[in-house]
Amino acid sequence: MDTVVWTQDLTKRYGRTDRVRQLNLKVPEGVIYGFLGPNGAGKSTTLKMLLGLVRPTAGEIELFGQNVNSANRLQILRQVGSLIESPSYYGHLSGEENLRILQKMRQLPERNVQEVLKIVRLDAHRDKKVSHYSLGMKQRLGLDGALLAFPRLLILDEPTSGLDPFSRDELLDLFAELKRRGVAVLFSTHITSDIEKCADDILYIRDGKLVANCSMDDFRKNCCGDGESLEDAILR
Repeated sequence: MDTVVWTQDLTKRYGRTDRVRQLNLKVPEGVIYGFLGPNGAGKSTTLKMLLGLVRPTAGEIELFGQNVNSANRLQILRQVGSLIESPSYYGHLSGEENLRILQKMRQLPERNVQEVLKIVRLDAHRDKKVSHYSLGMKQRLGLDGALLAFPRLLILDEPTSGLDPFSRDELLDLFAELKRRGVAVLFSTHITSDIEKCADDILYIRDGKLVANCSMDDFRKNCCGDGESLEDAILR
């Protein structure tokens, strides 16, 4: 199984504070990776470094087996879809019209728009103005935009934040569909139930340091006591 994300001693320092400290990650292809940690643990900073939005203070990043640098970053990131913070959209336009703008800007095939609308189950609402979408539908539209180029890797920062339980489950169920299509999903959250519902593997970070990087089964076996929940083991 190929590795889609690899980092060695990845560090980001602001002033005298290490937001991320010597982080070593390894994410294989076609796996749903839950990136768990409390607010302020360094999750968003890590994901932004992977996407080239924040420059690391130290360390190395490889995506798809290639060391990422200023010369090849844009070419490599064409294989990555991402949704960081809240999705952007034009509320007075329909969901399909919003995607058409992205499709033309990125010079992608027109058929991609119809395909991603089906994947995230928005095809029945393609003509509806986005200002009339629910929060869950807006999140799925943001996911549509991230999927438009059919990436090998999807990086999502707190994608279920603010969603009601039904919309959260609906979004997490989509990750399983993406996995079946061979897409690796790396998503951050501070909600343990999100991880338990869909993740194959867990990255757990606290105070900028990696605490665990293993399969969910191994985490339960080695970190959870008898009858102890994932949340209890993490808070211990």
